Formats: sequence, structure tokens, C-alpha cells
Amino acid sequence: MDLDALLYHYFGTEDPDTLDERAFEAGQQRLGIDFGIERDPGRRFALWALMYSLGTAPAPDRAFKDKRERMAAEAYARIAGRADRT
Repeated sequence: MDLDALLYHYFGTEDPDTLDERAFEAGQQRLGIDFGIERDPGRRFALWALMYSLGTAPAPDRAFKDKRERMAAEAYARIAGRADRT
């Protein structure tokens, strides 16, 4: 999945920092709904990763029932956290 395309799809812009609070919340709501109904594991993970990057993702243990998907999300969160500190 293309990050810019996802941002534009949910937020109408490729730069969510340009949005006011109301528009950002509306995009978050659309993203959360799609995450909740998505059944394809790869697409679902991509939506979760986008939510994670925006600070709105549910914890991996709540988001993923499948152990492998949960472990992948935990690993992603660890790596992303390290990248934020550099």
C-alpha cells in the first residue's frame, strides 16, 4: 500500500499536519472503521501501521488476534520507536 495514497484517501491530503483538528478526527474515524472491517491481513496491518504512525493505533494485543500478526505489530512498534529517537 502506498502511504501517500492512504493519507490522501483518509485525510484528503498527503500531509496530515496541515489539517485542523476536526478534519484530522474525521480522517481518523474513517481509518479506524476501515481497520475494523478489513479482513485481508496485509491490508489490515498497513492500516494499523498508518494509525500507529499517527499515534492512534490500538495496542497490538487488542488489534490482532493472530499471534504472528501481533508479533509483527510489536516488532514494528519497537523499530519505529527506535527510529523516532534517532
